[in-house]
Amino acid sequence: MRDCPNHLGFKTRREILHSQALLLRRYLEKTVIPFSKHYGKLAGDLRRIRDIGDLHHIPFTTKRDLQEHALDFVIVPDKKILARRPSTIVRAMCHGRRAVEDSFEHEFRPVFMTFTSGRSSEPLPVVYSNHDLDHLKTAGVQIMQICGAKRDMRMVNMFPYAPHLAFWQSHYAGTEFGVFMVGSGGGKVVGTDGNLRLIQRINPDAVIGMPTFLYHVMQEAVSRGIQSPKLQRVILGGEKVPEGMVRKLKALAAQMGANNVDVLMTYGFTEAKMAWPECPYPDGGESAGFHLYPELNLIEIVDPKTGETVGEGQPGEIVYTPLDSRGTVVLRYRTGDLIDGGLVHEPCPHCGRTMPRLVGHISRTAEVKEMHLDKLKGTLVDFNQLEHVLDGVDAIGTWQLELRKKHDDPLDLDELVLHVEKLNSGDDSRLRAELDKKVASAVEVHPNKIIFESAEDMRRLQGVNLQLKEQRIVDHRPKSENGNGKTGHANGNGGSH
Repeated sequence: MRDCPNHLGFKTRREILHSQALLLRRYLEKTVIPFSKHYGKLAGDLRRIRDIGDLHHIPFTTKRDLQEHALDFVIVPDKKILARRPSTIVRAMCHGRRAVEDSFEHEFRPVFMTFTSGRSSEPLPVVYSNHDLDHLKTAGVQIMQICGAKRDMRMVNMFPYAPHLAFWQSHYAGTEFGVFMVGSGGGKVVGTDGNLRLIQRINPDAVIGMPTFLYHVMQEAVSRGIQSPKLQRVILGGEKVPEGMVRKLKALAAQMGANNVDVLMTYGFTEAKMAWPECPYPDGGESAGFHLYPELNLIEIVDPKTGETVGEGQPGEIVYTPLDSRGTVVLRYRTGDLIDGGLVHEPCPHCGRTMPRLVGHISRTAEVKEMHLDKLKGTLVDFNQLEHVLDGVDAIGTWQLELRKKHDDPLDLDELVLHVEKLNSGDDSRLRAELDKKVASAVEVHPNKIIFESAEDMRRLQGVNLQLKEQRIVDHRPKSENGNGKTGHANGNGGSH
């Protein structure tokens, strides 16, 4: 089992930043500048980096850059440069030429690939070498350790079986940590029934998956009277998870015979090639945020409008830089993800680790959409807050927000339709009025319609057992219209998870 490299998880902020500066300078000089087509052209800027405060010398990388020049971001080594390095010569003398060649193959040869989910654009490939897979395994072990896993646990990985980061991060976390884990492949492979059979047969200590899909599976388990009394952890990834969803998942777990379940989130995106977890926190307490791996990557928070770095604990956009990646490499990558509590370095109040943490709610610029509510101009509507608002309504289960054109006419005004699963027999008109008020308060737009759906119809609308990610916000407007059906980005870049 891998331990935290360099043991930076319990160092002081000053020690961590100093170590990260050394790692970054070495990485840029030894790997990025000589072997990256894109960043090799920026060698002058990259060589100006002396400490973390100099990061502004590196231009930002955006999703559009990757879309237009994906291969330019793949590390391609020059054998002549490698052969001239003193470390190579010494290694060849001590271990032989074949050992050196095998080492370079492990470090640089592409052997694996994942893709972004492609909700707002074409899926982008991200290439891994075995060196990157080693880091994916290391990150997996740290997820297990931070989440409080034990080797004698049994786990079910319900992430979709696909070239998608979430499944493979969970898979390698299990194999490297040494825990028993069954990958069901999610709904598309064995369906809801297959996942329920696994729960009955394995009686897991932990289940891992997309929040919306796990909600559907646990809701169905409760309706069938299926018990899972050993369940201790519900680990979520791939989507944002509002507090209301956490509360509902804990309630479902209790109905399955499992009390005191920790519902923990992870945050990651394809370009980072890894994810970061929360640590357990007491009921009624607050999450301490996502624990980062300072020996593997560097996170900045910048003002999304100016690009200037903000202070400790200040809100802004998450920007990512790896410290030892091969394969696809992006420096100062603008994720398009906004976090309201920023980056902090003080010790975690729950687990005591001093690794940096991302604190607060994460929202995505990809969920700021332009709507034409009148004939005069478009209005930007931020739908991020709706997840917190709607998941917090106890009278409804899952939901879907649909954007479409009135009368299905591409030239007509935009329309907002809210589909919800009603959980009790309360008054329909009163619930509609409550939902209308909450939506308008969050996004300053009233739904044109609020439609109550059955649990089965909601599964069909969200694509449960069919989609890689269940669909909570869907845009059915024609994509060819300029300004209609387009995603509005605060900075031209959306996060990929």
